[in-house]
Amino acid sequence: MTTHQVVSVFLDLALIILLARTFGALARRWGQPAVIGEVLAGILAGPTLLGEDLSLFLFPMEARPFLTALANIGIAVFMLLVGLEMDENLLRGRGRIAVSVAVTAIVLPLSLGVCLGFFLARNHASGNTLGFVLFIGAAMSVTAFPVLARILTDRGLARTSLGNIALTCAAIDDVLAWSLLAVVAVVASATASSLWLLLLFPVYVAVMAGVVRPVLRRVFPPGSQLDTRRLGMLLGGALVSGAITEWLGMHFIFGVFIFGVMVPRAGTGALRQAMRERAGEFNGVFLMPIFFVVAGLKVQLSGIGWMGVAELGLVLLVAVGGKFGGAFLAARLNRMQTRQSLALATLMNTRGLTELIILTAGLQLGILDSSLYSIMVVMAVITTVMAGPLLTLIRPMQGMPDEEGDRAGEDRRAAAAPGGAA
Repeated sequence: MTTHQVVSVFLDLALIILLARTFGALARRWGQPAVIGEVLAGILAGPTLLGEDLSLFLFPMEARPFLTALANIGIAVFMLLVGLEMDENLLRGRGRIAVSVAVTAIVLPLSLGVCLGFFLARNHASGNTLGFVLFIGAAMSVTAFPVLARILTDRGLARTSLGNIALTCAAIDDVLAWSLLAVVAVVASATASSLWLLLLFPVYVAVMAGVVRPVLRRVFPPGSQLDTRRLGMLLGGALVSGAITEWLGMHFIFGVFIFGVMVPRAGTGALRQAMRERAGEFNGVFLMPIFFVVAGLKVQLSGIGWMGVAELGLVLLVAVGGKFGGAFLAARLNRMQTRQSLALATLMNTRGLTELIILTAGLQLGILDSSLYSIMVVMAVITTVMAGPLLTLIRPMQGMPDEEGDRAGEDRRAAAAPGGAA
């Protein structure tokens, strides 16, 4: 790096931290997740509002590759933490409600998204129609597990039946969405020159499950604590795994995520909690804001025209209608109360950070062009912003949590059932 590049990068990093903290605080003040403010900071600092010249003055082109590299590291650490959070106990024992809601909330928006993808492909041809339409379907199906968990905590719903079901549904959706995106990445990257590399992906998964996982069980035995050595092994191993999947023609997020999933769960709760606190705090304060601003800088809305506005309307209609409608329908079919079903559907419609990572991957893989990427980012922001106000309308704060009503309803249904109490 030259002296000029060092100065540009350092000043940009300082500006990003300032923008992220300021807009994140404003977002929280208005009852929104900080991620919304940080993404808006990037959009406002981009060409949409400031124009190309001023945006390039604030964030020079020679500095952006270094910012992108730091943003990718932030995504890698975040995906490692997501993998560590994938607790199999959360995915079990929640009954048919969570499973049916999660599956329906994936299948319906996925189906509608695929149909929308064929329509959008006419104006946003990516050279691989199958990969494009599958990606649009996957993007419509996403639920942001971390943002949803934060909303539940902020509203005192984390320990309610609604919160437990929502977290379980989001966890299942996360696994299904990342698996679907992996398929999309394979399809989009399946060229003649890279096909032989993609064929190695099942071998990679088998090695991770059959070799790496047993090794990790010995490195992280029950009761182990997070020291410098183990922290280095977690970060280093995750980066190596991410590099392998990137080399295989997929995206590094899959390798990092899979490595996190392979870390043993039994007796490692304290270690994973310490990892969230030590790596997560630095990542949240420094690296992830870089990703949000870099993602926002790529948004250009000033030139999308009326066709772009119409496409945004269709994207919002499919995204909200598919996700909200699928979750609400499944919840009602499982005899959840109407307000509870509406609240669960609202929570499942939250996309936030997970959607941004998927959209960034789509842009890097060449599936999305810049205009459709911009439209999809706006959709991610709007669907996340919707959650707080809708929850307030559906379930006023003084009515939360509604556990007594839930239990009373369950008791009434049990008494009315054949063989129930008189």
